[in-house]
Amino acid sequence: MAKKVLVVDDEKLIVKGIRFSLEQDGMEVDCAYDGEEALEMVREKEYDIVLLDVMLPRLTGFEVCQQIRDFSSVPIVMLTAKGEDMDKILGLEYGADDYIIKPFNILEVKARIKAIIRRTSPKPKDVSRVIQNKDMKLDCESRRVYVAGKEINLTGKEFELLELLIMNADKVYSRENLLKLVWGADYPGDVRTVDVHVRRLREKIERNPSEPQYVHTKWGVGYYFA
Repeated sequence: MAKKVLVVDDEKLIVKGIRFSLEQDGMEVDCAYDGEEALEMVREKEYDIVLLDVMLPRLTGFEVCQQIRDFSSVPIVMLTAKGEDMDKILGLEYGADDYIIKPFNILEVKARIKAIIRRTSPKPKDVSRVIQNKDMKLDCESRRVYVAGKEINLTGKEFELLELLIMNADKVYSRENLLKLVWGADYPGDVRTVDVHVRRLREKIERNPSEPQYVHTKWGVGYYFA
């Protein structure tokens, strides 16, 4: 089945180029040119990934990303022409899974898209399983998480981070190892990406994020699932 991609950018030539290249690889591509249009399209259709420009009319890419996270865990890649560290972290704060800095090589864009879709696609049924720990249940096939019977809406990277930790309970991972295992060895970001995602994950799954029951910090070493 063809993967469905939403490309959001107010620069129509950029959208046209990305769309042409992705369609050449057999993907289905929809396009939006402002924040409100993008938000409405994500509400109406299911996508495998969203490419979302930061600077958009009506709603910024960050605002769109934040609102999407209220109802969907679709992978989101931010497109930014700025590239400052704070902008990258800000995008991750709002729930983005990755970012690409303009100007970019379309081959890099396609490689990142395919890697994210591959990591976030449901696992084959013969390796699927449900992991139960305390009052948390992780369904690895459907990529759904429940705490005390309530479903928690996680982003793709938040789920992968939690899945790795819970499947290796009590094992302490350094921030560098988590970055490599969850984001990949070629990911251009730094370990602050891990810190941001751990904090966001705690805000969603912990009753009191400042006194976590699940994801703990081993000071000076890294993180682990107790």
